[in-house]
Amino acid sequence: MPKENIEVAICYDFDGTLSPGNMQEYDFFNALGGSAKNFWAESRKIAKDNNADPILAYMMLMIDRAATGKAKTTRQAFHDYGKGIALYKGVEAWFDAINSYGKALGLTVNHYIVSSGIKEMIESTSIGSKFKKIYACSFIYDQNDVAKWPAVAVNYTTKTQFIFRINKGIEDDNDHTTINKFIPRETRPVPFSRMIYIGDGSTDIPCMRLIKDLGGTSIAVYPPRTPQKKQEAQHLIDDNRVNFISQADYTEGTRLDCIVRATLERIAAENKLRSF
Repeated sequence: MPKENIEVAICYDFDGTLSPGNMQEYDFFNALGGSAKNFWAESRKIAKDNNADPILAYMMLMIDRAATGKAKTTRQAFHDYGKGIALYKGVEAWFDAINSYGKALGLTVNHYIVSSGIKEMIESTSIGSKFKKIYACSFIYDQNDVAKWPAVAVNYTTKTQFIFRINKGIEDDNDHTTINKFIPRETRPVPFSRMIYIGDGSTDIPCMRLIKDLGGTSIAVYPPRTPQKKQEAQHLIDDNRVNFISQADYTEGTRLDCIVRATLERIAAENKLRSF
């Protein structure tokens, strides 16, 4: 007989996926002063000049800029900045609605963030409590609770590590032993076929392709009313990297909502078929 209330994982990028733009471009940059364009240009230059990881470069620049300006980089400050982050239409009601739909199908839907953004900022958004686990960049703090060094940096390739953690049921970021142990696919808590990945950009491609190729569902989203971004997302379909594309509108009845609900129906049907 099929297992009741089987677990499904929906994994999300954050910037550009659940929220328009980058999270730093809201209250952090307002406090910092200067333009977002200049900040990201300087960050890219640091990475290029030092042959450095771009994620580590931007995290270092946040600390350096804050040390000479008005912005703060305490843990509390990051939580405060997160409260000002805007979300796409329908996001706030999305999680409870999808959970209820999954429950009606005999599924337990868990939501995860896999992001190159700042964990502390994501935690304090209005949807921070909706995720079973937030995998994102974070800092080491000194005795005054001020960020002094990156603790975790999540780039486009390390994102896949967290997909395997979800797949194997290993949620501890510091567990680097169990994650590398052989676990038969049929005994893993969340098979790839019961995973959905929703992302928007090039940093999501390894995760989207991984989940798609292993039987799950990958969806590339783009901002509403942006033909160029839609065309970029279409290239991911043409290159066989994702299953679907959709506007980043999470309102009930939209294309994105229908794709996810149909995927949950497919998972539930496959589970039922195993009983025959």
